[in-house]
Amino acid sequence: MFDTDALRLLDAVARTGSFTGAAAQLNYTQSAVSRRIASLEQQAGGPLFDRLPRGVRLTPAGETLHQHARVVLNRLARAEEDLAGIHGGYLGRLRVGAFATANVSLVPGALRAFRREFPEVELTPVEAPSGGLLRRMREGVLDVAVVSDYPAGLPYDEGVEIIPLLEDELLVALPRDHRLAGQEIVDLRELREEAWIEAPPPGPATMLQAVCARAGFTPRTTVRIAEWTGKFGFVAAGLGITLVPTLAAHAVPPDLVLRSLGDLAPRRAVSAALPGSPLPAARTLVRLLSEAAGQ
Repeated sequence: MFDTDALRLLDAVARTGSFTGAAAQLNYTQSAVSRRIASLEQQAGGPLFDRLPRGVRLTPAGETLHQHARVVLNRLARAEEDLAGIHGGYLGRLRVGAFATANVSLVPGALRAFRREFPEVELTPVEAPSGGLLRRMREGVLDVAVVSDYPAGLPYDEGVEIIPLLEDELLVALPRDHRLAGQEIVDLRELREEAWIEAPPPGPATMLQAVCARAGFTPRTTVRIAEWTGKFGFVAAGLGITLVPTLAAHAVPPDLVLRSLGDLAPRRAVSAALPGSPLPAARTLVRLLSEAAGQ
């Protein structure tokens, strides 16, 4: 196996045409160059240079090895450039996770700004619930994620850095012909008899349950739908009502209205998550997400 230092020395001798020139270029002594080339020739199984009265010239075997050496050295140089680019934030791949409603406008806007700044970085979006995103980050599958504590909080993980982005109010979605659709602010207590549409995870209480408890009642959850498009369809059909984050307001169809719940309105924390040793590109995207969240 030929080591890279020996291949660099072979290349230098071939380019300069002498041991003396290669020694000066690589800051070696001439005797050190002679010894290294002799050792390389022993590895190669025969002479790599013809020794001339003035300088040296590649033998056929030397020309063959030099061609391969140039390929190897060029690939290594490219690898160094690519790694520098990845660690500098302007090359490579960035795996970006987000929960569904963050992908309505917040994440796409930040990714668009990122792509303008770093067009050579390949962006790989992943959509999943926040808990799943954090699990994937712990497994090393994601470089950055946008997560929220809705509907039932986030698990603590000391190996993940959480950077707050914004506080997102949850609005109630009603059919346009609902009896309360004309009110700017809806009193949650007036919705105690409504069927709520949600898909809570097993275990802890959800924000809907908590806010209804503060209003003095327990919500009737009779329809369990996970996807937002499904929730919107059921609400439009008059089969129930649901909470919709402000981030998703642009995606609500025109046959629904969104109304604030006033002082009782639940609010979720939207944050960026980074692994313990984040890529600079991930830090840059977090900055752009923060700027997008502040608009």
